[in-house]
Amino acid sequence: QVQLVESGGGLVQAGGSLRLSCAASGRTFSNCGVGWFRQAPGLEREFVAAFSRSDSNTFYADSVKGRFTISRDNAENTVYLQMTSLKPEDTAVYYCAATWGLRPLTQTYWSSKSAYNYWGRGTQVTVSS
Repeated sequence: QVQLVESGGGLVQAGGSLRLSCAASGRTFSNCGVGWFRQAPGLEREFVAAFSRSDSNTFYADSVKGRFTISRDNAENTVYLQMTSLKPEDTAVYYCAATWGLRPLTQTYWSSKSAYNYWGRGTQVTVSS
């Protein structure tokens, strides 16, 4: 049974930084596509960042491009989302998601919630102005 657990959320002032972690149990993150999504109150869950099985294929939402970085540490079996220059509009619950197996290498695919088979329970990020 695969489980994903997010951590690292919290309260930060605008302009600050946070690093979110997503730890996997039951399976390794190697050969796995991983994405981060977020959901603010009253809004749909939206895509933030992802990489396909190959780390050379990374994808970002326009709203976070240049501020957020997704990365993977295979030794720790953990995926990270480094968030800098945070804005109040980044406030949301952040979710990690993963899927294994061969998949298309397009942003259209990896930005879709339907691409992922496993989801974590989320971690709250609150950015104060």
